[in-house]
Amino acid sequence: MHMSHDPLAPAEAPIGFDDFLKVDIRVGTIVAAEPFPEARKPALKLVIDFGATIGTKRSSAQVTEHYATDTLIGRQVAAVVNFPPRQIGKFLSEVLTLGFPDADGAVVLFAPDQQVPDGGRLF
Repeated sequence: MHMSHDPLAPAEAPIGFDDFLKVDIRVGTIVAAEPFPEARKPALKLVIDFGATIGTKRSSAQVTEHYATDTLIGRQVAAVVNFPPRQIGKFLSEVLTLGFPDADGAVVLFAPDQQVPDGGRLF
């Protein structure tokens, strides 16, 4: 995850509903998590299962402040699945895992408050 703007800035300029629909945000379950010591900012390598249609994707996520690798396995998260993959060192990050900043700017993961089928699309 990378944030290049102030998380408490005013809302962005209005967009059309069609613009929102272009951003494909899906729910998936983390099936593997490991340290990513080569990353410039503290991060973890995640493998997320988005169900049969999208399959398993990898993500580099700057979530080390609140999460340990063993606590992430089995947790559902939301991610943008239609950005082009980003090469981060030797790791190819295929999806952008979503979160919100806490009071200190550390990432808190965004997840449904009930179990839902993997691969479901945010609407």
